[in-house]
Amino acid sequence: FGSLLGLCLIIQTITGLFLAMHYTADIMSAFSSITHIHRDVQHGWLIRNLHANGASMFFICIYLHIGRGLYYGSYIYTETWNIGVILLLFVMATAFMGYVLPWGQMSFWGATVITNLLSAMPYVGSTLVEWIWGGFAIDNATLTRFFTLHFMFPFIIMGISMIHLLFLHETGSNNPAGLNSNSDKIPFHPYYSYKDFLGALIMLLTLL
Repeated sequence: FGSLLGLCLIIQTITGLFLAMHYTADIMSAFSSITHIHRDVQHGWLIRNLHANGASMFFICIYLHIGRGLYYGSYIYTETWNIGVILLLFVMATAFMGYVLPWGQMSFWGATVITNLLSAMPYVGSTLVEWIWGGFAIDNATLTRFFTLHFMFPFIIMGISMIHLLFLHETGSNNPAGLNSNSDKIPFHPYYSYKDFLGALIMLLTLL
């Protein structure tokens, strides 16, 4: 599922870049810019649906990836596991900010509820919430900040993913037997590359 997550990240980044060309990060025109993408931009409906459904597919693959890691005991490789946890937090933050961008009722109240959870933090909670909002209420500054961070985070995720892979190659993937042996290994190609290609094909067909 790691390779599928990589494909998801590439799809999300490419479709996101195309959407960003037409999106307007302003509370008065954000929703209408989404409508414009759907109705007027050539294949805009397809790009937007790929981006929205791709986010759901991303989380399906993430939870399966985590489940596999827990089942095979991959958490014993602490560096790889901890970086994976950091990646999960970044992906969740990116998805939440993306949810806010259409600026419908669900977006506004979603942003209100989730950001207000931070106010429960002792001493700094209220100040932190106001800093995230960019004022004393959710307004244009909040939407602009969320759009900027939503645009930046995927590139940060890509960088952290490289570190995740670097640590993975140091230790190797875990297996059902829980053994770490160099004597009984198979080459990546064709055994895994064909499986990855088939998985990618199924995922793309599901998204389309």
